[in-house]
Amino acid sequence: MAQGSGMPKDIGIIDCMLGIPEAEDRGEWFASFRPLIKDKQTLEQFSMPAQYMFKDIPASGKQDDYTAWVVEQMDANGVERALVGWNDNETSRRAKERFGDRFFFDLPIDPNGGVDEIRRIRRIHAEVGLSALSCFPAGTLPQVAIDHKYMFPFYALACELDIPFCVNAGVPGPRIPMDTQKVERIDEVCWYFPELKLVMRHGAEPWEELAVKLMLKYPNLYYSTSAFAPKHYPKAIIDYANTRGAEKIIYAGYFPMGLSLDRIMRDMPNVPFKDEVWPKFLRENAIRVFGLEK
Repeated sequence: MAQGSGMPKDIGIIDCMLGIPEAEDRGEWFASFRPLIKDKQTLEQFSMPAQYMFKDIPASGKQDDYTAWVVEQMDANGVERALVGWNDNETSRRAKERFGDRFFFDLPIDPNGGVDEIRRIRRIHAEVGLSALSCFPAGTLPQVAIDHKYMFPFYALACELDIPFCVNAGVPGPRIPMDTQKVERIDEVCWYFPELKLVMRHGAEPWEELAVKLMLKYPNLYYSTSAFAPKHYPKAIIDYANTRGAEKIIYAGYFPMGLSLDRIMRDMPNVPFKDEVWPKFLRENAIRVFGLEK
């Protein structure tokens, strides 16, 4: 696939997966599924559970204001807005109050929570105005698959609230079982909920070609590039974006969980997207799918 003239500058990038640390030690981000981890290397040596997959995990150092530090990194790399997980704590509230024009929020959900979790989502959405719900199926405890019956009330709620649902798909990075995230499980969900906007996260590998086939099949199924440095974007995804999928592929990073924005943006110009794909990938698809024009 021939490359165009390259990544445009000054486009106002929208990053659809970014985090705000609450301390120099970020172990709290992974505490929820720590009981699933059994190998000693992860438990005793890793600062994040998929550390073996990443080089030079960005360190914030000790900051007086971690939210302001994140915004500084965004400014330095042309990121205008970012989707951040809402933690219903002071860090999230401060981010919304001080930088409401820079952040929009997804709410990570626990499908094991049942009706109490439904009530929690409704309460937070009424207070915050969520842009998405999200779930890491392999990281739920106990694990709940993408197509498990426990998930269906939350897909229905996303439809009712008219917001997307972001779900990890493919082999998880942490050394925990993968069965819950097999891409084939997405098929029944998209069939049963045709109006649900479902956004795949974290690669869908090694089933990325199946992910493309399902995006061709279902109009409201999307793919975000979270947790992958641009040099590692799957070829099937790049080819799809350059042909029939220009409106289906959404930029998402993984800062500061595993990748720095400097690293991402240093690699990004080498991705062989066609000229007409870049604005959609970096900005326009996110605006449309997450309702940012509202």
